[in-house]
Amino acid sequence: MAMNLRIGQGFDVHAFGEGDHVMLGGVRVPHSRGLQAHSDGDVVLHAICDAILGALALGDIGRHFPPSDARWRDADSRMFVRHCRDLARDAGWQVVNVDATVIAERPKVGPHAQAMREAIAADLGVDLEAVSVKATTTETLGFTGRGEGIAAMAVCLLGRPA
Repeated sequence: MAMNLRIGQGFDVHAFGEGDHVMLGGVRVPHSRGLQAHSDGDVVLHAICDAILGALALGDIGRHFPPSDARWRDADSRMFVRHCRDLARDAGWQVVNVDATVIAERPKVGPHAQAMREAIAADLGVDLEAVSVKATTTETLGFTGRGEGIAAMAVCLLGRPA
């Protein structure tokens, strides 16, 4: 079957602040610090949202969930992902796959990557094999290397029958 395809990419970053965990890929990851953010600060899910929205040519996450809107204060970013998934479905698109990379020295992502994949797949309504979560460091360079914050990037492929 012939498919129309669109690809989008996303990037997000948040500074570390007070707290005892970070949310990554919909999973609570214990850490000595939290993230400074309007919502729960889940950089993985925010990058995925921007990737989906980019593929749909619908702007970015801030357009759909502005930080100036009190409704999104401390919001669960899984809700944002489900909203973006629904926007794609309503336009006739389906998520083909998502590939996300966390950029941080700490916390270590490996022990939590499978749970992140499972949460993301569930929220997107796709098979687990369609979701990749991995991590890298910046070899102690830059703001992530100095432990000042965490970043993530993602790509998403959307498809629909031609």
